[in-house]
Amino acid sequence: MTAPALIALAHGSRDPRSAQSITALTEAVSCMRPDLRIEPAFLDLVEPSFDEVVDRLVAEGHGEIVVVPLLLTDAYHASVDVPGVVDTALRRHPGVKIAITKVLGVEQALLHVLDRRLREALSKNRVRELDALVLAGAGSSDPLANAAIARAARAWGARHKLPTIAAFASTAPPAAGEAVRTHRADGRRHIAVGMLFLAPGFLSDRVTELALEAGAVAVAEPLGADSVVAEVILARYAVGAVDLVPLEAMFA
Repeated sequence: MTAPALIALAHGSRDPRSAQSITALTEAVSCMRPDLRIEPAFLDLVEPSFDEVVDRLVAEGHGEIVVVPLLLTDAYHASVDVPGVVDTALRRHPGVKIAITKVLGVEQALLHVLDRRLREALSKNRVRELDALVLAGAGSSDPLANAAIARAARAWGARHKLPTIAAFASTAPPAAGEAVRTHRADGRRHIAVGMLFLAPGFLSDRVTELALEAGAVAVAEPLGADSVVAEVILARYAVGAVDLVPLEAMFA
């Protein structure tokens, strides 16, 4: 029996670095599971679209597909956009089964990736001392999504025993520069910023610009095509693949 195909579904960005990073991440997942049919797709702004990828997979004979949303919070894209494109695909391809997994979220494992990117930034900038951190996410009109970033900031700060402020690139305060200035007002001078973004783009660039202007000593790169992120994608896929198995088959 052929395993369900996996679509790694990202939001999409006009910045070509974003699509390149998502494609590299998908390739990392493929290297871990060469037995699976794995494809990247995007909700908006860049190809291939979700419809294009589903059409291609169905034409190749794949009747079961697991969609892993490459999103870090359960905001509008997760609750509206992803189910919307899947519903459209199901209407166009009756008989095909498509399961949507949970978003990647801010898994505890991703803190290891944040640490790695932070070490790289500190080494690049020859920083040897830190007394505070900022963790920047995209920001959302959904307070629950912002709360998830705030929880991640607390967990990351506790991990390093450093005061840590959550910041947001859009929609919600504080911005990265404001968070850095808050630390500086408390007398801290060695402040680094972590990025809770999967891929680089306009928002992550804005975080970097504002943080450095405010006096941050280092700003880490987004999570990127890291093996830990790839493992989280495969963990989501495994649950989604089980959801496609009929109950009677599981207990046969």
